[in-house]
Amino acid sequence: MNLFAIAIRNLWYRPLASMLTALSMALGVALVVLVLTISGVIEKSLERTSNVGYNLIIGAKGSPLQLVFNTVFFLSKPVENIPYSYYLEYLPGDGRQQERERIGGELKEPDRRGLYSFLMKGGFAIPLCMGDYVDRFRCVATTPDYFALLKHGDTNDSPYTFSAGRNFQDYSEEHGFFEAVVGAEVAESLNLKLGSEIFASHGAESGDTHAQGFVVVGILDRTGSPNDRGAFVNIEGFYLLEGHVAPDRDEESGLEKAGTATGPERSSKLSKLRLPIEKREVTAILLKPSGFAAIGLEKQVNKTKFAQAVSPIAQIEGLLGLFVRPLRWALLALTSLVCIVSAISILVSIYNSMNERKKDIAVMRALGASRDHITAIILLESLLIAMAGGLVGWLAGHALGPLSNPWTMPATGVKIDWLSFNSSLEPWIIPGLVVVGTLAGVIPAVAAYRTPVAKSL
Repeated sequence: MNLFAIAIRNLWYRPLASMLTALSMALGVALVVLVLTISGVIEKSLERTSNVGYNLIIGAKGSPLQLVFNTVFFLSKPVENIPYSYYLEYLPGDGRQQERERIGGELKEPDRRGLYSFLMKGGFAIPLCMGDYVDRFRCVATTPDYFALLKHGDTNDSPYTFSAGRNFQDYSEEHGFFEAVVGAEVAESLNLKLGSEIFASHGAESGDTHAQGFVVVGILDRTGSPNDRGAFVNIEGFYLLEGHVAPDRDEESGLEKAGTATGPERSSKLSKLRLPIEKREVTAILLKPSGFAAIGLEKQVNKTKFAQAVSPIAQIEGLLGLFVRPLRWALLALTSLVCIVSAISILVSIYNSMNERKKDIAVMRALGASRDHITAIILLESLLIAMAGGLVGWLAGHALGPLSNPWTMPATGVKIDWLSFNSSLEPWIIPGLVVVGTLAGVIPAVAAYRTPVAKSL
């Protein structure tokens, strides 16, 4: 009989003690795997999403991180709104005048170019209006440029593609201004198909639902980004919904003047009448200036009274460096302590059994087993307990990850799959278990090595 078989048989003679010590190791490893999986998925999602395809986010004064969370991850609440006329200042070339002619309405100094148009050559500015919900998903009002100009992926080189349908249009003869594109997760969760109609809830998931709906004309392929959880609607139709008219604001404070927001006037769904410029606001502007103009533009915008410019990459990297990574290491240290305690329990379990096994060890020595053989058997027992518990813990950790989705997804927007794997740290679990199991068996193995044969017989 080989040493491995003898070690297994020795463990089988003490089934309860062996199972309990293996269970304690399984608990520790499961916690380690769970921490590594959840933190790894969140970190990878943040790193991937930081490559958003634009340099700056322009929004109202407030928390920069809140602006990034709301605009990029569709989490948190909008900071505030800024006038649509301010968005026009970023349009390249003659975009400001062209937009006034397309939309209509009053505009101060209508014939001049935008203040920042000279920095936008070859770049773009995309407006966003947020705050409404479609079921539990965020409703994002924007222009067709969102999917035409932006890209996604780890290297930001993958254009948005559609599993069904197409991008929404500025105006459609069939649906007017009321077309929508939904992310893959939205379509799957709400069972949406081409031609389905979605209705936005005003201001909150449980808010009043608008009577006018948007027809789904496109379903995005899954991207692994927050856009999978977005319901994107034509901004022109969004402005025509009740309660989406900008109120008059005090020029000094920027606060709303009570009773100045009036509903839009439109005769039918296919009416071509747009909300005028002076009655519009935007939540954020996605900006990609030309060359290295983003650095100077960010400083210049932040000096203004109402607006701020935020670099999403800088904010996300700051979040990773100041919060996510340190928290991961702290949790990893705590869960590793559980594994150390489990290793001590293995040591205690085997060591306490040595008094009962002294006679067995002496018999084996009398039959020709060397001290090295006895030592190897004890070390194998410790190693088998650690590895068996580790395997069970590894499987349990990956099984528990998806069960946390009902709590983690609403807070972070990150979905954890059964096969989510931390490729940088998780492979170290196996050699770690080998070391822990070996060290836990050293003291009992030394005790077995020193067992006197004649006295024990």
